[in-house]
Amino acid sequence: MAVDSQLSSPLAPPASQMDAKLRFIEDITKNTDSVQERVLAEILTRNAHTEYLNRFQLNGATHRDTFKSKVPVVTYEDLQPDIERVVNGDRSPIFSSHPISELLTSSGTSSGKSKLIPTIEEDMERRLLIFSLQMPIVNLYVPGLDKGKGLYFLFVHAETKTPGGLVARPVLTSCYKSDLYKTRPYDPFNDYTSPMEAILCADSFQSMYTQMLCGLLMRRQVLRVGAIFASTLLRVIRFLQLNWKQLSHDISTGTLNPKITDSSLRECIISKYLTGPNPELAQFVSNECSTEDWEGIVTRIWPNTKYLDVIVSGAMGQYIPMLEFYSRSLPMVSTAYASSECSFGVNLSPMCKPTEIAYTILPNMAYFEFLPYDTSFSPILSPPRLVDLADVDIGKKYELVITTYAGLYRYRVGDVLQVTGFHNMAPQFRFVKRKNAMLCIDVDNTDEAELQQAVENASVLLRRFETSVVEYTSYAYTKTIPGHYVIYWELHVKDAANSPPEEILNQCCLTIEESLNSVYIQSRVSFNSVGPLEIRVVKNGTFEELMDYAISRGASINQYKTPRCVTFAPILQLLDRRVISVHFSPSKPHWTPEGRRLSDNKE
Repeated sequence: MAVDSQLSSPLAPPASQMDAKLRFIEDITKNTDSVQERVLAEILTRNAHTEYLNRFQLNGATHRDTFKSKVPVVTYEDLQPDIERVVNGDRSPIFSSHPISELLTSSGTSSGKSKLIPTIEEDMERRLLIFSLQMPIVNLYVPGLDKGKGLYFLFVHAETKTPGGLVARPVLTSCYKSDLYKTRPYDPFNDYTSPMEAILCADSFQSMYTQMLCGLLMRRQVLRVGAIFASTLLRVIRFLQLNWKQLSHDISTGTLNPKITDSSLRECIISKYLTGPNPELAQFVSNECSTEDWEGIVTRIWPNTKYLDVIVSGAMGQYIPMLEFYSRSLPMVSTAYASSECSFGVNLSPMCKPTEIAYTILPNMAYFEFLPYDTSFSPILSPPRLVDLADVDIGKKYELVITTYAGLYRYRVGDVLQVTGFHNMAPQFRFVKRKNAMLCIDVDNTDEAELQQAVENASVLLRRFETSVVEYTSYAYTKTIPGHYVIYWELHVKDAANSPPEEILNQCCLTIEESLNSVYIQSRVSFNSVGPLEIRVVKNGTFEELMDYAISRGASINQYKTPRCVTFAPILQLLDRRVISVHFSPSKPHWTPEGRRLSDNKE
């Protein structure tokens, strides 16, 4: 079954259905284990004759114990050969009895390549079901949201065609371009200032400019401001800092910036939004934005804003102080937890503090298992037993494993979660981190092994100067918009008279960037959501001092390892006090959509 039949539509419920949505959540969370048992049986029954399941000789069995005993736990890398067949045009039922409708691009694999997640058409209904549950929950805490609009900055990104003819694109792009989303009935609880023409414009400048313009024109109607990620909302604020003069001019004259060249978007804005000059509003925008003091700019321009709707869990938590500064500490609401592979659950306490965000896993979305996460655990000596959704323990950390309708079976998502409690019989989880992820600014994820290889690649440039990297660590710097990676280097220079010049160290920055995964490079080049990488060279002996500091705080000298990523303020202060030179990438790394499609997904 595509979605639960208790709900007449996966999108845009009228107000009379708000209570039905909440009752639906109550019903499925009271029967978590039985719902999970049904979901697994449905998945295995419909996909019984797929090539993948036939390899493990399930022979139509749907019992949990049989499934677990025969089907292995896998990673994306395990599935890549079969996914490549789909990419290259194999339409046989490899994973699912339903046709693969498209491929969803996701964060990189351990080898730095973009993931391509096969999906089926009905999966969109499940994703939009999660969407439809969010506002009924928030409305319990913030009534009256149907009396105004949401200023949401939503964007589509580049999509490509695989050699086999399937579209490959990010999951949100897929959602916004779907007929289900574009033709959804009017819902006063999901009434946005941004027209679909602006959201669907692939040019990021034109899209962001017109969404901001519409938000300014309707500033008094805005009750909530949001974007998917906290980092995106900060980029939007920076965009306003850079473009407020032109925006004010457009509002004052009733004309549209000539840089908006998309014909359907331009016609939409001129005919429906810029209906005439508004010098009073233009002067207000100029007065607010021309000052150097941008504290509280969100509530100054949109005074009726009740909360920010952004994801601030996990790596996005680093942006909370800046959002508090710009919004005068408005509540930050993270409504749902989802990925390219699957939608997982919702936040039933949306007005909680960011540090207390927990998502209730909805048992009808997929079949969920949990791999105990313990960094001191030895899987060779004693392989861990996976735990069912209803059987997790409060306080423990787990890696999420899913089995989906689209044909991922016992698939390790790579997210580490901690159980914080239960709603009825459904567990609630705090997002801890991406497994193996170390550095993150936006949607990029860089792990230790990848950074190590990048540093090694860059250090090759130092050899002719008889210079080597003694030690290094890193930091995700987010005090600027966009944020960027900072690498602290301690160098051994054999001859000071032959030390590497400025241009070589700058080139080292670029070499590191070009060694990172395609998601990072695309974020740098296409999305402009990550700034130029920075190397800070520190004095000799800095990392010995860092070790001394760690030992003074109780670390064992026998077990001490230089941390490859630091966030602790005293350590950052120690490092920054000993910086002797600073270097940035002189240009952006090379990236093209065609290169991503062809080279990033083939050896």
